[in-house]
Amino acid sequence: MARDRVTTLPAGDIATRNAAGQALVEAARDNPDIWVLTADVMHSTGTKPFAQAYPDRFINVGIAEQTMVGVAAGLATCGKTPFAATFAFAASMRACEQVRSDVAYPNLNVKIYATHSGLALAKGGTTHHATEDIGIMRAIANVTVLVPADARESAKAVKAAAETFGPMYIRLRRGADPVVYGEDFDYQIGRANELRAGSDVTLIGCGRTVAECVLAANLLDDEGIEARVLDMHTVKPLDVDAIQRAVEETELVVTVEDHNILTGLGGAVAEVMAEMATSVRLKRLGLPDIYAGIGPEEGLLKQHGLTSAGIAATVSSMLA
Repeated sequence: MARDRVTTLPAGDIATRNAAGQALVEAARDNPDIWVLTADVMHSTGTKPFAQAYPDRFINVGIAEQTMVGVAAGLATCGKTPFAATFAFAASMRACEQVRSDVAYPNLNVKIYATHSGLALAKGGTTHHATEDIGIMRAIANVTVLVPADARESAKAVKAAAETFGPMYIRLRRGADPVVYGEDFDYQIGRANELRAGSDVTLIGCGRTVAECVLAANLLDDEGIEARVLDMHTVKPLDVDAIQRAVEETELVVTVEDHNILTGLGGAVAEVMAEMATSVRLKRLGLPDIYAGIGPEEGLLKQHGLTSAGIAATVSSMLA
């Protein structure tokens, strides 16, 4: 199938975290119950505009992530919709017990707003990488896990989370990621978006890797390989129907994530496919059972085969 080849995607004109922060301000205009809490990182998380617009609904607890989640839980018991904002590594690991016991166990309406996810803080080193967080959060009962692909989808994810009851982990990025979506598109929690049709292989990405999957699909066109691209923006609950269609209509499924493959998107898809008892092959691309090194993010993505060229090369070798 001949298609117009796309070798690049437009650069984002706004950082993902800032788009999400602005969406919080907009959501709060119509919902006086929305509160925001941060662990002394309102600048870094893009939540300063909320603090300026609604100072009476903003709490900075200091560098105390566990306390932040506990306070958010308390607000939720009073009918509020709190967004607890900090870096992903701290939200998922430092405050893990509080997320599980204070928020998820009583099923409170708390949103964990986690920025700088995956390898976004690549030069910050292993302590600041968040490559286990999807697995941690999807293993906690009652928690919905959202992983938007770009700034526009991040804004929609935040607004959808504000309108949907229950504990949620919103995995946001740091900078201005490539633009995947146009101005108008459908977003529904729990339903994957098919960005491109294809009958040979299904590429499933979430977050930053969705853009790389789109570009990889175009590279594969040159080899006569038709790649379907799914944006699995909700890792929990997973869109099982979309995976079922991929299994029935393509001969290979490849998951791509800036996360450890053992517990993240790849693991979730593998679990679903195993229960389907399918013979369709699955390849999980991400970090193997290691910690990422320190360096530029693009360099780390390339090292682990998570760029468009690396994804295309993997597919080509498996379908040869």
